[in-house]
Amino acid sequence: QVPLVESGGGLVQAGGSLSLSCAASGRTFSSYAMGWFRQAPGKEREFVAAISWSGGSTSYEHSVKGRFTISRDNAKNTVYLQINSLKPEDTAVYYCAAGFTLATISQEYDYWGQGTQVTVSS
Repeated sequence: QVPLVESGGGLVQAGGSLSLSCAASGRTFSSYAMGWFRQAPGKEREFVAAISWSGGSTSYEHSVKGRFTISRDNAKNTVYLQINSLKPEDTAVYYCAAGFTLATISQEYDYWGQGTQVTVSS
């Protein structure tokens, strides 16, 4: 098991920024690739960004590329998602997930956090 706890969500105006964190418990965090997904009301969960276990490789969904940055600190068992230039369509619950490979589909991830709400007002 890899318990994951997201934080950092909130209400922000369009054009603003947020920094999301996902803290993991246990000593195996550095073994896992980490991903961020989001789910807006009435929509399916969608991929946002992912990072390899070492942090050397990243992947982004096209619409967030250039605005979102994923990073990790294995010494702190934490993965981050920096979100800039927020848009109302970024409003969603954001989830972090852990898996054995860097992937863009949710089925490849084995452990999930409870999510943190991001709301962007226009």
